[in-house]
Amino acid sequence: MTIRMLLALAALTFAGTALAAGNVENGQRKSQTCAACHGVDGNKTIDPQYPRIAGQYADYLAKSMQDYKSGVRKNPIMAGIVAPLSKEDIEDLAAYFAAQKGDLTDLSHLK
Repeated sequence: MTIRMLLALAALTFAGTALAAGNVENGQRKSQTCAACHGVDGNKTIDPQYPRIAGQYADYLAKSMQDYKSGVRKNPIMAGIVAPLSKEDIEDLAAYFAAQKGDLTDLSHLK
């Protein structure tokens, strides 16, 4: 029973890694559209309603973009932006923003 649980945990760990196996450099080249709202490195948004995404988990970013693309998550701006992206584009962008230094716990920008 314990071995099965460990194998299942290992499978989930590797599945998450495979989801966000993008290329950081390619992601940076593809990130110009994202910078309009999230900032060049994902840290400086143009408006507090847009999240800072620098340093966020790559698998979370990739899943979010896939969900906007499929319509699971609803946001007309994001849906339009991710519509033309390939799976590789999404993985590259997720890898780039995850690699950026960010402080997701700093809420001083909301004051």
